[in-house]
Amino acid sequence: MPGGSITPQRVTIALVCVVTLVGCCGLAWWQWTRFESASGTFQNLGYVLQWPLFGLFPAFMVWRVRKLDAQRKAEPPVVAPTPVVTVDAVRAPAVDEDDELAVYNRYLADLNSRDQR
Repeated sequence: MPGGSITPQRVTIALVCVVTLVGCCGLAWWQWTRFESASGTFQNLGYVLQWPLFGLFPAFMVWRVRKLDAQRKAEPPVVAPTPVVTVDAVRAPAVDEDDELAVYNRYLADLNSRDQR
């Protein structure tokens, strides 16, 4: 798909961005009138500054997603190296105090030798 083609999805995204910006600017104006009123506080002034930023956020996200997508397409795929795993042979102790432990250690040594082949 060419980068400049107009699709219904792109039109919808653009409309959502514009409606969000207009709505948030309207809310900023409302907060400004509240700030100028007798009961207005600096909290209202803070909202006056925040609402336009909230309105610009969807457009920023569209820009960011497009930038990341273009970057992903431009870079060659990264192939992870194959890990090399080495395991030392399991050695049973020279002197076993317990017969069950000696049998279990021989069993583990046998499994390890089978795995090494």
